[in-house]
Amino acid sequence: MKLARLEYHGEVCEAEVTCAGYLISSPPALAGTTVGEDEIRLLPPATPTKILGVGWNFREHIREMVTRAGRIPNPSNEVVPRPVLFFKPPTSLIGHRDTILYPFDATRVEYEGELAVVIGRQIRRVTPEEAAKAVWGWTCANDVTERDQQAEDKQWWRAKGYDTFGAIGPFLDTEAPSPEAYIRTRVNGELRQEAQVGDMIRDPFDIISLVSQAMTLERGDLIMLGTSSGVGELHPGDEVDVDIDGVGHLSNPVRMEER
Repeated sequence: MKLARLEYHGEVCEAEVTCAGYLISSPPALAGTTVGEDEIRLLPPATPTKILGVGWNFREHIREMVTRAGRIPNPSNEVVPRPVLFFKPPTSLIGHRDTILYPFDATRVEYEGELAVVIGRQIRRVTPEEAAKAVWGWTCANDVTERDQQAEDKQWWRAKGYDTFGAIGPFLDTEAPSPEAYIRTRVNGELRQEAQVGDMIRDPFDIISLVSQAMTLERGDLIMLGTSSGVGELHPGDEVDVDIDGVGHLSNPVRMEER
């Protein structure tokens, strides 16, 4: 089942995606109404109290970033003992077809196409098996990053936190993608990233479990599960797309922020 949040005639609605359009389930006054694509604006499919990102969850991405930093990659392809976790603020969220703003004080903005998982109920200190039962759904994500600021700062609050740097959507899919599902990122139609869900170093449920040992996760909280190799620059005027087999297609234009 695919679920959507949308704006219809000024109302924020929740809906099921059907062959006929969007079947609204709330608010109650509109429940049962089916609306078409041209009548609505899609919103981010979740409203998290917190957003976490996972760094270095694909081996080839680790190697490319180590190489970019001027170090020699470990030939054994060993991985860091714990995932690199960071926060993105909820104010960074945008939805399908919303615009990514290239900050006027940025020097290098990059895309990071990812799979994201959304929590379905409050959890604390769960096992990976329990985490699997607490998932609400899955969505496409673009963890947009200012790479030069990421290198400059000890924490990534600027690099990951700009408004519009958390694109997700278009829908929330309640069925988990298979390990064979491809995650692909294109810029202006050109394929830049391609990996399978099963290429992740750390299972999504292991990551949820790890996070829950430190903090309570609430319904709607979102975890971006890491990007594959092939990250690169975005420029004003670009169009960036993240496709995940069975999950959806997220598309966002890029333009320069006005001073």
